Amino acid sequence: MTAPARPQAPQGWRGVRSEVLRRIRARVWAPGDPIPNEADLAAELGVARTTVNRALRELATAGILERRRRSGTRVARHPVGRAVVEIPVLRQEIEAQGLPYAYRLLRAVRTPPPPSIVAHLSDDPALHLVALHSAGRVPYVVEDRWINLTTVPEAETQDFGAISANEWLLGRVPFTRGEIAISALPCMMLAAQALKIPAGREVLALDRTTFDDRRPVTFVRLWFRPGHRIESALML
Repeated sequence: MTAPARPQAPQGWRGVRSEVLRRIRARVWAPGDPIPNEADLAAELGVARTTVNRALRELATAGILERRRRSGTRVARHPVGRAVVEIPVLRQEIEAQGLPYAYRLLRAVRTPPPPSIVAHLSDDPALHLVALHSAGRVPYVVEDRWINLTTVPEAETQDFGAISANEWLLGRVPFTRGEIAISALPCMMLAAQALKIPAGREVLALDRTTFDDRRPVTFVRLWFRPGHRIESALML
């Protein structure tokens, strides 16, 4: 069975990934089926072989494809389900609830990261930012962020009093993968003061590290006001 012709070549590796997923979901390639080799797929889609390689690697990491040396690439017989948590622009998240958004920068300093941050971000020079995002007059979340200045040198001269690092990074700095951890942690002093809760009270904390290939971009810990809820979608 062959796939129907597409009017335009996919845009970049994400476009190739989307096209491969489309064919799998349409059962053009059924579970267990081999897919064309990288060279043939690149020629068919009108993209570079390296672009196809990147897309297939991402799908293999997600458990959708199985790649084996000499035997080629196949659609996984039993794809692994995974939870997908989107990275929201906090301003848009708050405004989507019909609430007025407010933002205040609490700290901005260029400083060597401590060992706990080096474990996530490396020991490169870093910019440490702490900011409060509010929904109306109610504190919503404290953004405690470290930006790697070797990967993102332009962050050092950016005015983060005017725009949050959350919104600026998502709009300007690409990332290719990330790591997320969600915990209940005793809230640090500065975040607790901003959230108007007692210091040390356990709250929902979301840790997220993003990378551009192997280069770390940023590590952020989001301290949420008590009662916050996080939802995710289960994807195959």
